[in-house]
Amino acid sequence: MKKHKRVLVTGATGGIGRAVVKDLLREGHLVLATGRNPDILSHLYKMGAGVIESDLTTKEGLDRVTAAAGAPDVVIFGAGVGTFLHAHELTDTDISQTMEVNSVSPMKLLSRILPGMIERGSGHIIFIASAAGKVSTKKTAVYSASKGAILGYADALRLEMAAHGLEVTTVNPGPVDTPFLDHVTPGSRYRESMKGYMISPEQVSKAIITVMGRPIREVDLPWYMAAVTRIHSIAPNLTEKIGRNFFEKK
Repeated sequence: MKKHKRVLVTGATGGIGRAVVKDLLREGHLVLATGRNPDILSHLYKMGAGVIESDLTTKEGLDRVTAAAGAPDVVIFGAGVGTFLHAHELTDTDISQTMEVNSVSPMKLLSRILPGMIERGSGHIIFIASAAGKVSTKKTAVYSASKGAILGYADALRLEMAAHGLEVTTVNPGPVDTPFLDHVTPGSRYRESMKGYMISPEQVSKAIITVMGRPIREVDLPWYMAAVTRIHSIAPNLTEKIGRNFFEKK
């Protein structure tokens, strides 16, 4: 593996994505950062990243990023949105946006980028998924569905890409202390419930940097989420009972 990689990071203006870009630059990698916040992109550009302001839910955005990225050594999918409400309270827009950003857009982008990576015969695709894709809680029906979809996609992709020398890894964090929670859980007691258990974007970034270039299938973090997913596979009623009040109104 070359010491320095050409890395494409989507969702680079979010909490986790921004932390990943900063760590990659610190290690000397060549980074192309995409996102929708021009102010944060400008800051990342000043730090040394190549930047593209783009909306990957549009064909124009997908084509622009594809043209600029070429065949990167590593692709890190960090874009994510969500609205945490009961299933019947979600609008069509809430549902479509969540599925498009979290699941469909990565698939569409990879359909454009993978041929070049396959031709080279090496590369690493890393999805920042979520523990919610394995263990759902109330008010996360569509968000969990979107993350579960990307986990299933990654499993199939891993099998398909093995013959071409490409690695596929999913990083599945539990609750991360970013502004994302303030947007998706307004009026809930989630932060209060998870105080002392949330991890930082920097911890997620460290896990991502650690697995780059290594044949690691998935990373569940922190340690207790790995334990929860194992318990859930054996005793789902127990984990559902424990997690049922995370998103209740104050």
